[in-house]
Amino acid sequence: MDKQNAYETLFIIDASLSEDAIKALTDKFTALIAENGTVSEVNEWGKRRLAYPIDDKEEGYYVLVNFEAKGDFPAELERIFGITEGIMRSVVIRREETKKAAAEA
Repeated sequence: MDKQNAYETLFIIDASLSEDAIKALTDKFTALIAENGTVSEVNEWGKRRLAYPIDDKEEGYYVLVNFEAKGDFPAELERIFGITEGIMRSVVIRREETKKAAAEA
């Protein structure tokens, strides 16, 4: 049985989309994560200026999700981010404090 690891993902939604479309994308990905693991926190940072333009756009809607899932799920999540219209950038990382706690155990 695979053990659950702690991860976080940050994804940026195209801010030029309607509020309903942004909410739909946020709900889609939090539901997808919940189906494949356990969501511990969803933190919507909202509309922010990008560090550099992406596709000639200056702003994005940021969403940070902390979750636990099996080791094979993050690759699938990144694949789905990549093929979803409206997602400008995304990253999924394994949370560092979990690695340290596992090393001490």
